[in-house]
Amino acid sequence: MTPIIAEPPAAPAETIARSPYTKKDLASDQPTWCPGCGDFSVLANYLRLCEERQIPREKIVIVAGIGCSSRFPYFVNVHGVHYIHGRAVPFATGAKLARPDLHVVLFGGDGDAYSIGGNHIDHAARKNVDLKYIVMDNFVYGLTKMQTSPTSPLGFRSKTDPSGSLDQPINPLKKVIAAGATFVARSSAHQPKHMIDMMGRAMDHKGFAVVEVLSECTEFYRGAFDAANPRKGGQFRLLEDLGHDATDELAAYRCAGEPFPGYFGVFLQIARPTKDEQEQGLIRAAQAKHGSSPVEHVRRLIERLR
Repeated sequence: MTPIIAEPPAAPAETIARSPYTKKDLASDQPTWCPGCGDFSVLANYLRLCEERQIPREKIVIVAGIGCSSRFPYFVNVHGVHYIHGRAVPFATGAKLARPDLHVVLFGGDGDAYSIGGNHIDHAARKNVDLKYIVMDNFVYGLTKMQTSPTSPLGFRSKTDPSGSLDQPINPLKKVIAAGATFVARSSAHQPKHMIDMMGRAMDHKGFAVVEVLSECTEFYRGAFDAANPRKGGQFRLLEDLGHDATDELAAYRCAGEPFPGYFGVFLQIARPTKDEQEQGLIRAAQAKHGSSPVEHVRRLIERLR
């Protein structure tokens, strides 16, 4: 018997009359973060961006791994996946390559992005997959009640390092710049106007975009980012005040190496072909060569193997 292979459904025509939605319409469940957590600010600003841009709700896909910030998909009333620890990036990559028309956004923390998922973010960056990754960095594992994370500073006392951390913390910006990300920015949850600008520019970028957001854990690392908060005597220094050229990768890497609290803004923004575009090019070339749809090609292959 010849196997039956279903043809993929045709894409629906964009003729549906849409009523504008508000960020309240997008809000799903009540966030369960601790009072004062910086993640509330990230969520509110993402909902505001969606409301402003009116991205079709059925086109939005939110993917997250494990951690406090990775509960994001529960709080937005769109397609969402709460995936396994550290593996959000490959899942999102598959979704985006299969459906290039989707708006796929990753939300995670410093542990999920830079520890167990550290290799995946490197490969997504070098391939330049058209994904947006908002990393809420709080310098601590909060979900597991105060353990040292990859970005915890030297000497940080936690349940896993009661005498103080001995491990050199990674520099997230230098990591993703070196890996090949084509958009790299940094902001802070206590600067909502700046943060929404960085997130919006990342959404407009074609390619792998990472926005590092300092998001204070008020329960297990209160005051971690006071040095970057002007309301607490800190400095929020902007790259634009330096006249920084975001197309200069070496300058971006150099600025990323500044001691904490460092600078905020767009470190790098360059154009490079995306993995999505290149994959679609291969598909079109194969279809032109064989003169048939992918399903028909598979059907013929099965017939030859019988």
